Amino acid sequence: MLAHAGSRWSLGVIHTLGVYGRLRHTEIGRRMHGVTQRMLTRTLRQLERDGLVLRHDFEEMPPRVEYELSEAGMELLVRMVPLWTWIVENADRFREARQNFDGRHHNTDS
Repeated sequence: MLAHAGSRWSLGVIHTLGVYGRLRHTEIGRRMHGVTQRMLTRTLRQLERDGLVLRHDFEEMPPRVEYELSEAGMELLVRMVPLWTWIVENADRFREARQNFDGRHHNTDS
């Protein structure tokens, strides 16, 4: 489960489904900048396997599949919002710390 918390794509899917509700694969991909179709498919399968995303296969022609957050996925989203907020609020602090660190250690990397 911690792998999802540290995964850009897992968090992106959880956030996207939390904001927009039930979506098709292509709709999720359009809302997540930079994700490849392959990575999105892999991420959705992992989230489904862990019970965070529900897959609805309508068994129609052409095929239609939609995804939505499960109850557990929604609970994870609710718990992640304070952490995301804290990260955004402290982004400048992190950047400054990295710059200070890199400035002190620049000569030791060679």
